[in-house]
Amino acid sequence: MDIILKYFSDFTPQQLQQFAALQPLYTEWNEKINVISRKDIQSLYENHVLHSLSIAAVANFAGGMQVIDIGTGGGFPGVPLAIFFPEVHFHLVDSIGKKMKVVRAVAEAAGIKNITMQHARVEDIKNRKFEFAVSRAVAPLKDLWRWTKPLLKKGNEASLSNGLICLKGGDLAQEIYESGLRPNVVRISELFKEPYFDEKFLLHVSA
Repeated sequence: MDIILKYFSDFTPQQLQQFAALQPLYTEWNEKINVISRKDIQSLYENHVLHSLSIAAVANFAGGMQVIDIGTGGGFPGVPLAIFFPEVHFHLVDSIGKKMKVVRAVAEAAGIKNITMQHARVEDIKNRKFEFAVSRAVAPLKDLWRWTKPLLKKGNEASLSNGLICLKGGDLAQEIYESGLRPNVVRISELFKEPYFDEKFLLHVSA
């Protein structure tokens, strides 16, 4: 967990307790339902928690905002962001029910109250609006945008304008070209000076 404190401070005792709870909880649950690769579980804080918090490094979500996490898997980036922003509501969505079971158990055990969960495909979510959609390595940008655009409110209430924020890796030139979008691209290695983030990027598309 030290790697989180290397880049972020000013946490409440409750937030520190919640972050500290993630390693034992995910280690225990991952043995029952595999949501994180076995070799990755020892690097949970760098590869999953800090990676998720790159969104917090660029977007200061305001209290009362609604954020949807698409294809949350084991709860990333939604769970770390919910701890970081306790006044923001996070709605975590995944089409695989057993993954949602893990997220629900982790959130309950860690006392994270500002999370709701839905076992669904994002295309099936109707009659709800969010300031932001977040995702990590879920689908090509053009698909993410097609799914999320109808769910987003327009506006500019955070340090970024409302929209889609997705975490991706590798060479994204073709994917961005095919999307027809012009996302703002942030190199995560410029936020966190760790070798793991060398080929990792954050993309923001305004609603």
